[in-house]
Amino acid sequence: MAMCPLCNSIKELEAYCPKCQKRLEDSGKVSDYLDPYGHYNDEETVKMGDGYPFTAKDQICPHLMVCTDCGHDEVRFIQEE
Repeated sequence: MAMCPLCNSIKELEAYCPKCQKRLEDSGKVSDYLDPYGHYNDEETVKMGDGYPFTAKDQICPHLMVCTDCGHDEVRFIQEE
């Protein structure tokens, strides 16, 4: 079974804000914001309800990236390994 390298602290994503060029902060999986009890479910169940139809099939983990300076946020899709 594949796992997300960001969720497991194996890798760090270096991404920058398109508005102010500051480094974006990884705020975790998008699914953590959708269901406060979602982390109790298995990963496949969570992916079926995360709003992205391809995450389970393609083994991708959507992460919310936020700029702490200007407030810009975006979702980055991280390939599981």
